[in-house]
Amino acid sequence: MKIVQAKKDNGSSFKFTTQKVALNNPLVLVFGNRYMLEDVNLYAEIKQMFPNGNIVFGSTSGEILGDSVTDNSIVLTAIEFENSSYIVKSKNVKEFNNNEEDLGAQLIAEFPKKDLKHIYVVSEGSTVNGSALIAGIEKEKDISIGLSGGLCGDDDRFERTLTSYNENPKEGEIVAIGFYGKTLEITSANYGGWTGFGPERIITKSKGNILYELDGKPALDLYKKYLGEKANELPKSALLYPLSVKIDEDAEPIVRTIINIDETANTMILAGDVPEGSIVQLMMSTVDDIAEGANKAAVYASRNRKNKPQLTLLVSCIGRKLVMDQRTEEEVEEVLDVIGNQSKIIGYYSYGEMAPFEGNNACKLHNQTMTLTLISE
Repeated sequence: MKIVQAKKDNGSSFKFTTQKVALNNPLVLVFGNRYMLEDVNLYAEIKQMFPNGNIVFGSTSGEILGDSVTDNSIVLTAIEFENSSYIVKSKNVKEFNNNEEDLGAQLIAEFPKKDLKHIYVVSEGSTVNGSALIAGIEKEKDISIGLSGGLCGDDDRFERTLTSYNENPKEGEIVAIGFYGKTLEITSANYGGWTGFGPERIITKSKGNILYELDGKPALDLYKKYLGEKANELPKSALLYPLSVKIDEDAEPIVRTIINIDETANTMILAGDVPEGSIVQLMMSTVDDIAEGANKAAVYASRNRKNKPQLTLLVSCIGRKLVMDQRTEEEVEEVLDVIGNQSKIIGYYSYGEMAPFEGNNACKLHNQTMTLTLISE
């Protein structure tokens, strides 16, 4: 595996952070600030750098390259696979009347199944129901095929997110990368580090990822009551107080972030499904808990691997970044302590993360977690 990395700050050109070498048919991952991705000349600029590359874009709520976390930048990693291969497919939610489950099912159906090891998804993040997208993919793929990825971000603005494959970034796009090869080793895992507080409540009315009522009362009114003065900063302040959602008493809790609110309908829109009958509790975290969570995610992803990773893809939630503030890089450092310096790292802060629970094969949508995908040939 040959890897070239570069970074572009606002108002400047790309600067390579590794040795610049020629690559054959590279996969080029480009994660960056949404305003910078809107530059109509960006795709042509990168295509000139990698004429035979396949370029995948995703907007972010912060960029990760190596051990650094930055804002208002673009980070780029180009990978030439020497013992394996990849295929990229993309579809737009508008073509499916915003039915993400159908989109996911049709997207995975386009990948040849022989030697397919893993699917990595870079998805629009501001309108897509990530749970439904994963359900569609999981329904059609073999359980032995791994699945991970994330929902793109837009800082803490929640205005719009951009993704694309081999074209200028745009809204509504969902990109999937299929990795193939007998010697390819890909593992993924996630962990949060958030703690529940306050009373548990029951979801008495919801539809998909829209939450209407808790214990028979308007959910948004209850949530605002808990937030107090911070309710005036919604939906941004919701990133600091996500919801723990358990489908039943014995289920593994899933964290859900509120990505928008509807004052007229008195509802909250979350990044993934919140089924009726689920048990819900508010959550909070500290800097130390989040850093420890990143360490655990790296331990889980590294467990039972035969080879050290050559490439590490990180997706961490914007809510974690807001809590960490000036100490955000500490969670990346925790990851490096576990996986080692031999691996190149690229990633972004997101509106949602895709990975299986530790010890399981089926992928789930998560919020407020650090998610790792470790790759070696």
